[in-house]
Amino acid sequence: MASGKKKKYSKRLIIGWREWVTLPEFGGLQMKAKIDSGARTSSLHAFHIREMLIDGAPWVSFDIHPFQNNRHHAHACLAQVIDRRKVRSSNGKQEMRYVIESTLSLGGDSWPVEITLANRDEMGFRLLLGRTALRKRFLIHCGRSYLVSVPPASH
Repeated sequence: MASGKKKKYSKRLIIGWREWVTLPEFGGLQMKAKIDSGARTSSLHAFHIREMLIDGAPWVSFDIHPFQNNRHHAHACLAQVIDRRKVRSSNGKQEMRYVIESTLSLGGDSWPVEITLANRDEMGFRLLLGRTALRKRFLIHCGRSYLVSVPPASH
């Protein structure tokens, strides 16, 4: 490896294959996220998705279950729609999904991330962070978890 590349990569924070992240625009909600470099797009578990117009722009209101294995605690969210895209899910099926943008905080850094809304009720993680959200920010240690985050006090 060229010395320039080694230096460039050595400045990146190493994160685990799962981490706790914060979504400040949704009331500072903390969620466990699966870090998935095999997925291009990030995906958030959402249900009761309702499209609406606010000042002529498309928005969605939706609910999320922020914690794994807990369908009792629901959190209401509102976000502007930035796109609708066909996304191929892990089971190979394509579906149209709303795309929103939200700030995401992890490892002391915050940045805007595009997130698709999907029913991930059957999936283990309520939030999947794809490689587009992670690009040029982190290196992933696939054998470790929670290298830069701790669970919220109430969880």
